[in-house]
Amino acid sequence: MGDERVRFGLCLPQFGATWTQAREVAQAADEGGFDSIWVVDHFVQIPDEAQPVLEAWTEVVAAAAVTRRVRIGQLVLCVSYRPPALLAKMAATLDQVSGGRLIVGLGAGWHQIEYTEYGYPFPPIGTRLAQLGEALEILRRMWSEERTTFDGKHFTVRDAPCNPKPVQRRLPILIGGGGERVLLRLVARHADIWNNLGINHADVARKRDVLAAHCRAIGRDPAEIEISQQTLGAIAVDRAAAERKTAEVLDALPFLTGAPDLILAGTPDEIHARVARNRALGISTFVMNLGRQTDPEDVRLFGREVVAAYR
Repeated sequence: MGDERVRFGLCLPQFGATWTQAREVAQAADEGGFDSIWVVDHFVQIPDEAQPVLEAWTEVVAAAAVTRRVRIGQLVLCVSYRPPALLAKMAATLDQVSGGRLIVGLGAGWHQIEYTEYGYPFPPIGTRLAQLGEALEILRRMWSEERTTFDGKHFTVRDAPCNPKPVQRRLPILIGGGGERVLLRLVARHADIWNNLGINHADVARKRDVLAAHCRAIGRDPAEIEISQQTLGAIAVDRAAAERKTAEVLDALPFLTGAPDLILAGTPDEIHARVARNRALGISTFVMNLGRQTDPEDVRLFGREVVAAYR
């Protein structure tokens, strides 16, 4: 086992969950050796809008306050919802508050219903990707320059300071998405982590090769970019219980996987075998969802039986 480059992240309860539940899961992950905890940037439940939803940035700030060592991030923030200069300031502050534990996850946005309901324009995907590119440029510059001026087609900042700077010398950016011509080119230029969508799990090796080609085109070493896989997880020591939990998570969140045979589910031995198969595809980080109502005991079990083996 012993490959220290294998990392495990956990999505916090957010849909139909209370903060009390989310806090217990966050603390279980922190104590159980997980590398990171994550929230998603949605205002309404998908697909059932009747369920309550905790807002992403607020939840991740609260999670930072009740944990000690685990990294925190978003899978992923929608570029349309927060102006990039404001986001740069928010992120720098949260990195200070959390002691340098933040990963900024960012994407082009996709859920049109939320845009409409919350009053955001929903431009075509090409425009949203262009907005993402400009936002990434602004973030990097504001975190490193004393003052930033940027005149873009979509965003403008004028002599803008961002003080204090992040604690981390290079605040990590995670970009999520699978678009090969534009999005993966943005990953090559700006990201430290590329998160492959769950629906594209079976296609991750080919997309990784596309990303590597984009990196080589601009003279960047592809090895500088961590490959993260959004996936599902389920665990039990007993095989029958493991099969039942696996079926439950697949039934509850079918849109989060395109490769049920690769999700991190089963008994501990079965999960280790699946980790090895994913590693062969180039994946070094796994960001799991253990179900809409994540059981903290499952988090602790996964920490003891799986995560600990890679430390």
